[in-house]
Amino acid sequence: MLKKFNLFSSSLDKINFETNRIINTINPHSYCEALKDNYFEEALKSSDILLPDGIGIVWAEKFLKGKSINKIAGNDIFLFLMSKLEKEKGSVFFLGSSVKTLNKIHQKCKIDFPNITVGSYSPPFKTDFSNDDSNLMTQKINDFCPDVLFVGMTAPKQEKWVHKNKHNIDVSVICSIGAVFDFYAGNSRRAPKFLIDLGLEWAFRSLTSFRLFKRNVLSNPKFIFHIIQEKLS
Repeated sequence: MLKKFNLFSSSLDKINFETNRIINTINPHSYCEALKDNYFEEALKSSDILLPDGIGIVWAEKFLKGKSINKIAGNDIFLFLMSKLEKEKGSVFFLGSSVKTLNKIHQKCKIDFPNITVGSYSPPFKTDFSNDDSNLMTQKINDFCPDVLFVGMTAPKQEKWVHKNKHNIDVSVICSIGAVFDFYAGNSRRAPKFLIDLGLEWAFRSLTSFRLFKRNVLSNPKFIFHIIQEKLS
């Protein structure tokens, strides 16, 4: 199934943000989720830019197509867009996470990106949003009218919500980045750079989070099996 996804394989500065609006990421876990969730698969396939966020995806692209690509994490696109908005004195809206985490993000942005106007909204913590929930979320975003919307509600909920509501959202760029909200707020740590460079960020995150450890123990073998199966077929 990975062959059906059009993975981004260039550098972030090559993206034309006027024509590429929906940016998502894919890693081995989200790939496995898409195997059993057709709507999530559709949301990923409809991305204007689909970033290879995981060393497993990089390996699979090489294994299946003989194509070398670089891993681009959600944190990479976040920092790239924030730096771009800082230069342009633009605006950004954070949708997701708790009020406490969003407050931390606001405070840190004041220091790191003083030229950016920042808005946010913490939606209800639900598995599925009602129409009223989604209408309020889109209203909060559109009233603020940001240049970039970051959605952090974990996969696959965030990508599916964006896919369903994208035509009602008045934003130039919509980017689902999940755990980056917690990374930037300081709630959790990213792996040290040398581990990221070695392709071991997944191992670091597994060792620092039992939830992610359990997730990776289940997803990684399944991912490898499906990629080998796809190669043989």
